[in-house]
Amino acid sequence: MTDDNSQIQVFLFDYGGVLAEEGFTNGLKAIAAANDLDGEVFFQQATELIYQCGYVTGKGSEREFWQLVRQECGISGSDAELTAAIHSRFILRPGMIAKVKAIKQHGLSTAILSDQTDWLEQLDKRDNFLKEFNPVLNSFYLGQTKRDPDTFREALQILGLQAGQVMFIDDNQGHIERAGEMGLQTHLFTDEAAFSLVLAEFGLIE
Repeated sequence: MTDDNSQIQVFLFDYGGVLAEEGFTNGLKAIAAANDLDGEVFFQQATELIYQCGYVTGKGSEREFWQLVRQECGISGSDAELTAAIHSRFILRPGMIAKVKAIKQHGLSTAILSDQTDWLEQLDKRDNFLKEFNPVLNSFYLGQTKRDPDTFREALQILGLQAGQVMFIDDNQGHIERAGEMGLQTHLFTDEAAFSLVLAEFGLIE
């Protein structure tokens, strides 16, 4: 990285599955088990429904989402109970927050780009982590998701940076591929140890 456009300025993080345990996936599978459903099938159905009803892009509500899931999949439980099953499994990873702080101590910025709902702010009230990131780009407010390549173009405009100046970290292969096609530098997150190696290459941790 010898020119300005390729010099990383921002580490752009996904939330669930990277900064925290994947509460949506794990919560849905727990709900499936409680309702004697196939966990993987139910996860795929519910994932499509949260996009379909517009909750993930701020065009629908939590109530509409759970009503649709109950209707389409035959599960039981109140909205509050079902949401709690997901929230309780979004467990913040202290090691990742420590890495975020290390990045910032080296004068670089950290931001979030997440396909989330208003749950993200609710989880922040519990865990107080969003203060470490600026900006926080949430599909619920952006009105578009990482399934749309244009979301990465929008993120770059908000950040005011060239694509090569951003390192995007996500645990979803499709999101990584779309970001890479837009020119962002990327890291497919698998575990904290592998991400530590990336930071070590940048001289951000020993």
